[in-house]
Amino acid sequence: MRPASITLFDRLFLGAIVIGILNTALSFESVMAQLKADPAVAELGMATPGFLIGSAAFGYAISLLLWFFISRKASSIAKWILTVLTVIGALMIPFSIATTPLVESLIVVAITALQLVAIWCLFRPDAKAWFAHGPKGMDPAAFE
Repeated sequence: MRPASITLFDRLFLGAIVIGILNTALSFESVMAQLKADPAVAELGMATPGFLIGSAAFGYAISLLLWFFISRKASSIAKWILTVLTVIGALMIPFSIATTPLVESLIVVAITALQLVAIWCLFRPDAKAWFAHGPKGMDPAAFE
């Protein structure tokens, strides 16, 4: 049995991923235009749809892998990796907002807010017990 904080983490974090995928699809053309406009990126051959799709898929795969280890395996290491990456992402928002259209910027802020609340769930008392004992060693009465 998983604690309520971990279940809430699942919903918030996976919801942020779904919104992120939708945002990637909606902003695909504008991102491609930005990549093509940068001569250094074009010179390296990274201004292609395949590269953009591949890099987005790689990023989402890393997120899902971290979610799996946190939510299903109670990995404290994955929890801290995700926490650090989320904080770095949150600190980068002002730079991101400066170069993206308003709607995309608002979506990025919403995604980051969901991720930050999801991370907060990982530090609640029932989640701490989850990480301390692992998914199989939990006493179901601990969450009552």
